[in-house]
Order: sequence, then C-alpha cells, then structure tokens
Amino acid sequence: MTKTHGHQPDHGNQTRDSATSGAPLTPPHAVIADPFWERYTELVRTTVIPYQWEALNDRVEGAEPSHAVRNFRIAAGLEDGSFHGFVFQDSDLAKWLEAVGHSLAQHPDPELERTADAAIDLIAAAQHPSGYLNTYFTIQEPGQQWTNLLDCHELYCAGHLIEAAVAYHRATGKRVLLDVVIRLVDHIDEVFGPREGQLRGYDGHQEIELALVKLFEATGERRYLELSRFFIDERGRAPNFLREEWERRGRVSHFVGKMAALDLSYNQAHVPVREQNVAVGHAVRAVYMYTAMADLARLTGDASLHDACRVLWSNMTGRQMYITGAIGATHHGEAFTFDYDLPNDTVYAETCASIGLIFFARRMLQLEPRGEYADVMERALYNTVLGSMSMDGRHYFYVNPLEVWPAASAGNPGRRHVKATRQPWFGCSCCPPNVARLLSSLGEYLYQVSDDDRTVYAHLFVGSIVTLSVAGHDVTLRQESSLPWSGRATFTIGSLAAREPRGQHGPGEAAFQLALRVPAWRAGEPQLRVNGEDAAYNVNDGYALVDRAWREGDTVEWILPMAAQLMTAHPNVRANAGRVAIQRGPLVYCLEEIDNGGPLASLVLPADATLEERVSDILLPGMVMLDGRAMREETFDSLGETNRGEAGTLYRPFMPAFTEVPVRAVPYFLWGNRELGEMNVWLRTHAGL
Repeated sequence: MTKTHGHQPDHGNQTRDSATSGAPLTPPHAVIADPFWERYTELVRTTVIPYQWEALNDRVEGAEPSHAVRNFRIAAGLEDGSFHGFVFQDSDLAKWLEAVGHSLAQHPDPELERTADAAIDLIAAAQHPSGYLNTYFTIQEPGQQWTNLLDCHELYCAGHLIEAAVAYHRATGKRVLLDVVIRLVDHIDEVFGPREGQLRGYDGHQEIELALVKLFEATGERRYLELSRFFIDERGRAPNFLREEWERRGRVSHFVGKMAALDLSYNQAHVPVREQNVAVGHAVRAVYMYTAMADLARLTGDASLHDACRVLWSNMTGRQMYITGAIGATHHGEAFTFDYDLPNDTVYAETCASIGLIFFARRMLQLEPRGEYADVMERALYNTVLGSMSMDGRHYFYVNPLEVWPAASAGNPGRRHVKATRQPWFGCSCCPPNVARLLSSLGEYLYQVSDDDRTVYAHLFVGSIVTLSVAGHDVTLRQESSLPWSGRATFTIGSLAAREPRGQHGPGEAAFQLALRVPAWRAGEPQLRVNGEDAAYNVNDGYALVDRAWREGDTVEWILPMAAQLMTAHPNVRANAGRVAIQRGPLVYCLEEIDNGGPLASLVLPADATLEERVSDILLPGMVMLDGRAMREETFDSLGETNRGEAGTLYRPFMPAFTEVPVRAVPYFLWGNRELGEMNVWLRTHAGL
C-alpha cells in the first residue's frame, strides 16, 4: 500500500469560518420558490446528488464505471490498484462536491455533509506535501507532472477542485477543502509564471482561469487573479508553449499513444486570445475561456479583453448557436465548425458546452447588462440543460440532437454519438455533475445590482426570494412567476432596512430602479402594472426600467404576451432550408413519433398553421402542448402498385400526394421521456399548402 500524501482532518470537530476577511463581496444567492423550478432543484437535491455519488463509487448497475472515488483512495494510499478512467477523472468528483456545496447552502443536510466531508478527507489525504494534487500522475505517471499540459488536464482538474472548495466553504464555513486548494494553487503559482525557471505555459483544457477568479473573490488574494490573467495572456503567444511541448514529446498524443497532428485552434491556442474573432475548436474549452476573459475584463478594466468577448459572443450566438441554445456542431473534437454549419442529425451540442455558454452569458451581464445575454442564458437553460436530464434524474444526454432517427443512431457509424435514449452514466461523465452544479446554483443567475448601487436587474423570471444591497438598503424582493407556461411575473418589495442615511426619502422608502428583461420571445408589447395600476416604462439595452421610491409591499406585475410562433433560420443555415421550428415563450417545441407516427420527415407544416394550446399533465403538471394540422406526404408503400407508382420502389418520378393529419408538439426539453422513437425540431413547411 502506498504512503498517504496528505493529512486526515477531523470534520467532526471542525469549526465553521465566517466569511474570509478582506474578500470581495459575492453576489447574493436567491432562494428558489417556483412551482416549475422547485421540481428540478429538489430533484437535484434528493435524487441526482445521491445517484451521482453512487455512480462515482461504481455502484450503479448497468452504468459505465467511474473509478473517480477509487482513484483517490489509491492515490491516498488507502487501497492498492491502478488508475482507471480518463486522465481528467478527478474533475467528476470535484463537480459533484461543488453541487453539494450549492445544495447545502440552501438546504442543510447533515448526512450529505458528512458524506461530502469524507470525500474531502480523501482528497486531502491524496495531496502531496508540495501541494500538488492529481490522481493520474500520482498513480500512473509519478514524476511526470506538468510534462503534458496539452492533453492531460492537470490544471483543468485543479480548476474544478477550486470551484468545489469555494462553493463548499461558502455553504458550510469549513476550510479543509479550501485549504487544500490554496496549497495546490500556491504550488501552481510557483511552477507557472514569467519568471526564470517557471513554465510559461497553460492547460490544453481551459477551466482553472475562471476558477482562480472565484478563489480570488473568496479570499481576496490578488495573486490568484494575477495567475488567471497570466494563463489568459500567455495563451497562443509566440513562441507557442503547447507546440514546443508537443515537439519535446516527439509529437505523441496521450490519447492515441502515437504521433498525431497538432491543431492549436482546437485548444483556442492558435493566436493570442485578444486576436480571436471566431469561435473555433472544442466548444467547452472555448466558453470556459471566454468566461474567464469576461471575468478578467470586469475585474481589471481590460478594454481589449472586453472587446474580444463582444466579438466572440456575436460570432458564436449569431452564427454558430442552435435554436435550443446548444453549441458545437460536430462530434469530431466536440467542436465548432464554421459559420451557419448547424446540422440537426449529426450535431454534437454537448451539455457541458451549453452550461459553459450560460457561464459566459452571466459574466457578460456582469460586464454590461444587456437583454441579449440573458435571452441566450434562458434559451440554453430551458432547452438544452433541462433536456439533457431525464425526468427521473438518473439518465442523461451527453449529446443533444435536434433530430433523432433511432435506426440511424444504431446503424450509422457517423451517428452513433447521437443517442436515442438518455444513458445512466458515461465513462467520460463530465456532463451529469455539471448539470447538478448548475441547477443547484440557479439562484445566482437571477438578479444583479448595478455597480452604482442604483439598479436591480431581473434577468430570469423564476419564482424566488432574494435580499439585495441597493441604494443604501437591504431590500428583500420576492418574485412569483408562471413561466414557462404563461408569461407573468410579479415582484413584491419586502423589507427595506436602511444601512445608512440616504437622501431625502422617508423611513420605509428606498429609491432605486428595477430593470425587467424584455425577452426576445415576447409575442407583443409587455404590460407593466405597479400596485395594480398600468405604468409606463422606458426600455434600454433590452430592459424595461421602473424608477421610483419604493415602499414595503409595493408590487410590480410584468405581463409578457406568449404565443406559439413559427421560427425560421438564416438562409445560410442549409440544414433548415424550407423548414420551421416552433417556439412558445422560452421553450422550443418538437414532434415525437409517439404522438405523430413516423416518419416525421414526411410531415409538412403549413406556414399559416394554427397551433392550439392544450394544457396536459402527461409529462409535467400544467405542461402546454401544441396541437395543429399538417400534411403527411404519402410513402411509396402506401400508394400501391396501381396508384402512381410501384410499391416498394426506391425512386420514382415526383408525383406528390398528401393527406391532412393531426400533429402534436411537446416541449423539446421533455422529449424522450416516454418511449423510443423519432424526434424532430425543424419541420418541413410550404407556404402554398
């Protein structure tokens, strides 16, 4: 049995810290109180987190083993064995711990906390005296640390561990994991940098950059922010570190075990980040990097980084994003391809990529509150992120297609990455714990206070309670929302506690501006009512502004017209030529074979189709389905030998024959929860039918 590297802390006798002295303020976390979203936050707390713990311990029957926990046991010297799994397997446990931290912040759970403490003790025991921590290099390649940054994800794994430590410390006040990552980062800060003897390098998979910003915000230690900036500034510079490292290793790839070509655009390391103007390469790596760039632009005032973020955002969301808020068009490298290349049936659209897009959108909102950022955040959240997880919380999509033909998924090697059913786990299982950590921290994405302490932004319409520091007061704001099924959100001003004398306003009053997002999906002009009376508002950067002296009990109703709309794609999106998609509010809809029969490709939706809203509890309470009429093109087999052609013929002269049929559309995020079958988001249409 190998020697334990770290120490064995006693969580049972551990004291809980107050907030770290001198740390920058962190944004408040709203408590979710919403009939739609509580189902998902509770599912994460009561099912997803426990289920994923079992998966990480290889105790889910029929699922691919994780080995993540066992790797830490071996690295800590508690068990004999070899490393198993991907080189980045440590990150799965880290993301799970982050989800636990966010969950405990809202719902204290002593048993879950004890489980997490034991996992943290295991991580601490695996840490080297130097501060280094990575199970792959501890077990499999000792002494080879920091020699293959291109492939081996050491800094990526460290980044996820940092994020877990910050979340867990914020929730529990316990310092064990925070102290572990501080020692780890102090070690990294000694190894990497511009000084003589240091590595002027960076990881092949970005993540530590945004994590270091969180560690800076949690501790107030400026060195961590500067280290993040070093990694961002160094990336892609000449001479190129990753290229030189690749040459030193004889151009051998860790993943294929032999010489392989190098494409630095895959790692967004082909040019310095400020010179990048098109989203390229591995989609998750890209959006994690863009997130850190936006963080640094905000915290350092770097205008060149801000400009680069704007340009990359515009390209990615304006030319390379699916209607569902998914990104990454190809399974070759889980990557972007080129502008307007958005195939529906061979799409990759990794769940983690949409989660990273949400991270980036939130940071852009912090840089400059604009409705377009929150629109994309909402689109990705409701459609791709929710759609990636089954209603039971135990099955997941890694790939999120917009068109599924189960026979093709099974029989075509080019489509086998497109699963027709959600899977219980994956050997590379980065997505399920990523979903858990996002949904358990949803309260951090709803609100924002402007830098001048005068405006409260409501980015997402999710029932919640939050206390915000604004205009010299601690203001409690309660939101009630009927989204996504209908478009009404009501805000009630709760307590107004003055922190200091402020202006000429009387007791129980606070003068500030409430900014309500005007969503792009609205089907008409929104209506504003203040204390039951219609009220005028101005719109700026996608937000309706309501400026007044507020009193306790004041209410604001924000009524957003919602209707099913047929959406079309830019003409350059060849995959969607002659097709429409259905959207209602923030939700994209799809057709499933269980409701409409097959093949779905034979259905043609008239351009003037009327879609009737129907409330049903088939999948979720209060779910809105859409019923209408379409034309089905008759198949060759249905025509028969005496009717225009020979039955069973592979090709025939074009002689269209259509039959009117009923069609039903359901929210895309709920597809695949009933039975195996086809699914389509984009439908053929014809203006003359």
